[in-house]
Amino acid sequence: MTATRLPNDLFPPVFLAPMAGITDLPYRTLVARFGAGLVVSEMVASQELLSRRPGTREKAELGLGVEGTAVQIAGREAAPMAEAARMIAGQGARIIDINMGCPAKKVTQGASGSALMKTPDHALRLIEAVVAAVDVPVTLKTRLGWDDEMLNAADIARRAEAAGICMITIHGRTRCQFYKGRANWRAIRRVKDAVEIPVIANGDITSPRAARRALDHSGADGVMVGRGAQGRPWLLAQVSHALYGTPEPRVPQGKGFADMVEEHYEAMLGFYGVELGARVARKHLGWYMDTAGTPAELRRAVLTGATPGRTVKLLREAMTADRALVAA
Repeated sequence: MTATRLPNDLFPPVFLAPMAGITDLPYRTLVARFGAGLVVSEMVASQELLSRRPGTREKAELGLGVEGTAVQIAGREAAPMAEAARMIAGQGARIIDINMGCPAKKVTQGASGSALMKTPDHALRLIEAVVAAVDVPVTLKTRLGWDDEMLNAADIARRAEAAGICMITIHGRTRCQFYKGRANWRAIRRVKDAVEIPVIANGDITSPRAARRALDHSGADGVMVGRGAQGRPWLLAQVSHALYGTPEPRVPQGKGFADMVEEHYEAMLGFYGVELGARVARKHLGWYMDTAGTPAELRRAVLTGATPGRTVKLLREAMTADRALVAA
C-alpha cells in the first residue's frame, strides 16, 4: 500500500508532542505562534469521540482545518478507530496520528495505547483500518516496546510502513519505564534503519543541545518535544533555530513574559469556561513560575487565588523574576 505523502510544509521537523490535559487548543496555539513544524492534539479516545462525550470534541478542535496540526486518536477496535478517523478527517483534520505509545494504566488496561505493542498483529489491523478510512496522511507514535524483553518498535514500524503509515515517532523508552531514567535515543536508530518513511525522535528533548544529540544518536529525521516545553512554549522555535537556521524566537522577558502568561490564562478561561479553565490553568501557571523562579509564598498565592481577577493581579509580580528563561 502506498502511503499518503506528508504535507511539504511540515518544516522545520521540530514537533510538539501530544500530552493529555496539556496540549489543548490554547497551548497549541501559543506554541505554534512561536514556531513549530507540527503540533499534535491531546489523545482522543475513538469511542468517546463517537459517543460525543462532553469535552472530547474540544481536544481535537485545533486540528480541524488548520495546517501543521495532527489529531491523535486512540482505541482498541478497528471499526471505531476507522469511524473516528473518518469523522475527524471529514471535519477538516489534515493529519491523523495513531497512539501506540501512551503508558498510562487506564489506557493500557483497556488494551490500547502502548499495550498494542504486545499484540502487533492486532495493532496492524487497527492501522490498516484507519489508513483505508481516510485520504489524509496517517502517522504513528510508539515507544521502543512494552518492556526490555519486547523491543519490537522496528518490526512494528516496518509493518506499519507497508500498511500505509507515512511517518513514525518513537519515544525512546519502553512502556514499563514510563518516564523514568533517560530516553535511549540510540535504540531509535534500529527503527530508522528498518524503514524509508520519516522517523521522529521523542523523549528528553529539553534543549537545542539535547535535540542535536538525539538526532546524532538516532539518525532520526526530526524531533518531537513534550515535557521540555512546559513553561517554555518557545522551546521548539529555539530548537528549530539551532538545528535548521529558522528565525530565532524572541523569548519574552519581564513584562513581555507576564503579558504572554496572562494571555494564555485568559485563553484557557475563554476556552473551558471560568471555573474549569481556572483549574486547568494551574499546572501551566506552575510551570511558568518554575521558569520565572517565583518565590514559594507568591507561588502559593497565585495557585490558590480565590477568583481569576485575583490571580491575574498576582501574575504580574509572579512572572517577572526572569530566571532561566532561555534554554541552554
